Amino acid sequence: MRKILHIDMDAFFASVEQRDNPRLRGKPVVVGGRPEQRGAVAAASYEARKYGIFSATPSRVAATKCKDLIFVAPRFEVYRQVSQQIRAIFHQFTDLVEPVSLDEAYLDVTENKPEINSAMAIAREIKGLIHQETHLTASAGVSINKFLAKMASGLDKPNGLSLVAPDQAEAFVQQLPIEKFHGIGKVTAAKMHQLGIQTGAELRQWSEPSLVRQFGKVGHYYYGIARGIDERPVIANRIRKSIGAERSFFPDISGLPVLMEELDAIAAQVHLRLAENQRSGHTLTLKVKYANYQQITRSRTVDHPLYEVDEILVLGKELLQSHIDEQQAVRLLGLTLANLVDKDRSPKQLSIGFV
Repeated sequence: MRKILHIDMDAFFASVEQRDNPRLRGKPVVVGGRPEQRGAVAAASYEARKYGIFSATPSRVAATKCKDLIFVAPRFEVYRQVSQQIRAIFHQFTDLVEPVSLDEAYLDVTENKPEINSAMAIAREIKGLIHQETHLTASAGVSINKFLAKMASGLDKPNGLSLVAPDQAEAFVQQLPIEKFHGIGKVTAAKMHQLGIQTGAELRQWSEPSLVRQFGKVGHYYYGIARGIDERPVIANRIRKSIGAERSFFPDISGLPVLMEELDAIAAQVHLRLAENQRSGHTLTLKVKYANYQQITRSRTVDHPLYEVDEILVLGKELLQSHIDEQQAVRLLGLTLANLVDKDRSPKQLSIGFV
């Protein structure tokens, strides 16, 4: 039986800004593009979240939710430095560390360097060292697999520590509202509600073939997590092959002007993730899922690597205009960059959407 930790920094980018600038403490702060520019929220402080502002919220929407909202330009170099400090702490305990992003990682501590038997004790030590070295807080989830550890880390934020023990796994999943499941978004949750699935217990009543018929290949995953089963290993040094963002819509949307507007926010989110990872890419893929669950993907490869919001958006809109079926409603829209290369950083390249 594995011992898995999920460590998630609390409002990481925003917390770093509040740590480094005392005038921002206790105030609604977002890191990302300003509302008068094409941008999206990369991170929101807990004070901002009270207004319904979260990561990936379009900046223009965030500004309407809170009149006192403070926009801060991201400092990805600083965030990467802090992230490296945190990962160094992880590696004091295990080399099986799978970063998900700068502020989030899975750790397999089944066998660990200090030979500590208790995964909870390891999580406490990690949280303490993070706070001691960075003056930031992290939330930790402890369980027998990645799905349960991820769910546990979100139970008591910020600065939380939660355990889903082996003998608690099935009962924990059964009582969980379906929209709280990691991997089930708003649109899928809405469809599940229409099918009479409100909780993990009701999801568990469905057979695997039935879930696959309703939701495609991801139905296999839903069948497993409804039983607290997740066999995915923690993989160290995973090479990221693509960076993207997508948005689901409920109710479905239609009309090229509306879709074009949504693509603005998606392109901004892709740019934020490229900046976070210091990557650019040669191949842009548009993903469209229609209301009838038919899905299309269309790609184009260019000679120069794409990075800026505007160049991603121009190509994305060309793909959308060329291939969209305007007679159908759309429930999901996404953009992904592949054929990634390291980004040659410069102030000019980091300025669009942030200043």
